[in-house]
Amino acid sequence: MLHEKYFEELEKYETLINRKNEIDEKFYNGVYDRYKYPVLTREHIPLIWQYDLDAESNPHFMKRLGVNAVMNSGAIELDGKYYLVARIEGDDRKSFFGVAVSDSGTEGFRFLDYPVILPDKYPEETNVYDMRLTRHEDGYIYGLFCSESKDKSASDLSAAVAAAGIVRTKDLKIWERLNNLVTKNSPQQRNVVLHPEFVDGKYAFYTRPMDDFIETGSGGGIGFGLCDDIEHAVIEEEKMVSLRKYHTLTEAKNGAGAVPIKTEKGWIHIAHGVRNTAAGLRYVIYAFATDIKDPSRIIAEPSGLLIGPRGEERTGDVSNVVFTNGAIVKENGEIFIYYASSDTRLHVAVTTIGKLMDYVFHTPEDLLRSADCVKQRCSLIQKNLEYLNA
Repeated sequence: MLHEKYFEELEKYETLINRKNEIDEKFYNGVYDRYKYPVLTREHIPLIWQYDLDAESNPHFMKRLGVNAVMNSGAIELDGKYYLVARIEGDDRKSFFGVAVSDSGTEGFRFLDYPVILPDKYPEETNVYDMRLTRHEDGYIYGLFCSESKDKSASDLSAAVAAAGIVRTKDLKIWERLNNLVTKNSPQQRNVVLHPEFVDGKYAFYTRPMDDFIETGSGGGIGFGLCDDIEHAVIEEEKMVSLRKYHTLTEAKNGAGAVPIKTEKGWIHIAHGVRNTAAGLRYVIYAFATDIKDPSRIIAEPSGLLIGPRGEERTGDVSNVVFTNGAIVKENGEIFIYYASSDTRLHVAVTTIGKLMDYVFHTPEDLLRSADCVKQRCSLIQKNLEYLNA
């Protein structure tokens, strides 16, 4: 017999799922609209994933398998619907993937009946998270994610090894597991993104070279590499694309985020940058552009952050963090950027290709020194005063 408490919790769940979202009118920057409510939280997890509904075996209607957070989501549009492959962290700290679907992209996301079942190809793999989804010109949808294992060479129980896992699918239901990515000159990898098109007839990857699980290592930023066979992906050489720089938002580390967006002027990348503060690491989202024919060559680097943690986004399991690994580009030019805050919940910001191009290609670059940056700002002030007084 169903526990009577189930119906109370189900009513709360349906109220949340059916809640209308709206643009946050308090926020404005001309680049994108932030939406007021998160699109996914732990409250969006179906009751049947967490409770034993049988009143006899669960008389107090306790959560048997709780969920702590829903965050960092790959994103794709299929058949006119918006799909998110979200990282779901259980109360046991293990992460897994769940597919949520919506008709609007800003509200009403519901998870499919079951989480993603990944083929268990690597027995040493302990945790998986942060899947990027790429609709590739070869006809497959690829998911690249972090495959984490214990570092058996270290005495520290928390020491881990990160690799880039690869799966592919046609329908987000049946997933084929390929070999983990191998990079000859980088011991570890995560935050890897597959480019949506062949480059020189090869599969192209944006990488993040790492010497160990925490440090980005000698690579110094976002890398780029090619391979012939994605089923046994091996990158012989990585070329650096977006470098970390002193006293910038990428000073500590950076990594690729959403799949690059193709525009008439170049590929627009939405990435994350990290700097250290007295309160710990601060993650923000930034953008840059690379050449259409040579997507390893940067052609535009606007200064500053694109999205930073604001208001309640600043609090959560890992405070002062925003992170993206998914965006959807509509045929009409709308772009839905899905970003998590503080490793806890998932939000959406909506812009257009025109606005994003304007931002990336017309925002001044970072001049790297206070003296030069204040001159840059004074030039803008002078231009505006002259215009106002004309």
